[in-house]
Amino acid sequence: MSVAPAIAELAAALGARARPNESLARHTTLRIGGPADLWIEAHTLVELVESVTRARERAIPVFILGNGSNLLVLDGGIRGLVIENHCNQFRLNVTNDKQAILRVESGAALPLIANQLARQGWSGLEWAVGVPGTVGGAVAGNAGAHAGCIADRLLTVSILDEAGQVIELPKTDLGFEYRQSRLKHSRGEIVLGADFEMTRDDPQACIARMNQYTEHRRRTQPTEASVGSMFKNPPGDYAGRLIEQAGLKGTRVGNVEVSPVHANFFVNHGGATATDVVQLIEIVKDRVARKFGVELELEIEIVGDKAAA
Repeated sequence: MSVAPAIAELAAALGARARPNESLARHTTLRIGGPADLWIEAHTLVELVESVTRARERAIPVFILGNGSNLLVLDGGIRGLVIENHCNQFRLNVTNDKQAILRVESGAALPLIANQLARQGWSGLEWAVGVPGTVGGAVAGNAGAHAGCIADRLLTVSILDEAGQVIELPKTDLGFEYRQSRLKHSRGEIVLGADFEMTRDDPQACIARMNQYTEHRRRTQPTEASVGSMFKNPPGDYAGRLIEQAGLKGTRVGNVEVSPVHANFFVNHGGATATDVVQLIEIVKDRVARKFGVELELEIEIVGDKAAA
């Protein structure tokens, strides 16, 4: 079966909730991205697994989209099925008066979970209150901030593997590094949920830490549409410092700009394209490499096809 009939057949199987040629600019924090061949939301794990299974039965590629942060979708869009993951249930299993296990689905918004638990006096994820993403993406990319990261508290991850089996993997099997895990570039393994170890603390102390992190973010990061941190921090330094010292704050290509507020953020002033972003990435990487001898590595993921010529 060729691609177009297979997509049409999958759309019919998924029903009215599935949308063909959905613009992904509406679903990313940078407000950039071409169309998905087919797009659907999943609000339960049953819906998520069923959608993946039906696509795989027809040999149609699947891309799981969370909050759309740390992601640049190219102007030609994404082939196959894009599933926007809204599976957000969680429960807290209190093991003793000092510890609990948080089990949370992969589509849950990480800052909302962190905020809710901290206000109940459960510590461990306060650093995530300003991280714009879902649990699944945060696990795959080992998200972090303020000297904390996902791997610090993660116990196990539930995934749907390439064979369609749901399996539990311990943290030690996931190859965690700085802003990296084996899941980050694996299309065959889909994160369904994760378990985290939480520690009892005074709610007011937890809230104070969150407020401190939120205020720091407000003072140091732009408010315009952005992808989040563009580059990983090189060992012993900060990408933002290198970019700023290279004189690149305020540099623009089209309507995308190196933020004057924080140089490791690119902001979309409206109507920017992925092509603009890619060009600006290359300008920044080249200038920093020539000035400092440092090869900046992307923290974001670039997906999809280039626009047709």
